[in-house]
Amino acid sequence: VQLQASGGGLVQPGNSLRLSCAVAGRTLSDFDVAWFRQGPGKEREFVAAIRRRGGTTVYADSMKGRLTVSRDNAKNMVYLRMNSLTPEDTAVYYCAAGTGLILSSLRNEDAYAYWGQGTLVTVSS
Repeated sequence: VQLQASGGGLVQPGNSLRLSCAVAGRTLSDFDVAWFRQGPGKEREFVAAIRRRGGTTVYADSMKGRLTVSRDNAKNMVYLRMNSLTPEDTAVYYCAAGTGLILSSLRNEDAYAYWGQGTLVTVSS
């Protein structure tokens, strides 16, 4: 299974951005998918997750209200839209996929077996 995150770049504070995660090698509907991020000098942290059928989404409390995670299983794509970006959102964003996750494990990076290479988001004026 290969995951490839894209859509990062330089964005001004207050603007929005949509990241994409392309999944190849296996049917996306087999997987729960999450986004994590790692900012400069920080540990990697959970951002959002979506269950394999898309009925359940989970968001980081610190970012709730600014995020929308979605998926298109037919296209093998997962998306993360982020609004009202601030410089504190500057990070490398990773998508990750896993199977057999229980709800309580969706925020845990150790639960995900497959990872993409990350896409850099820089929020700056």
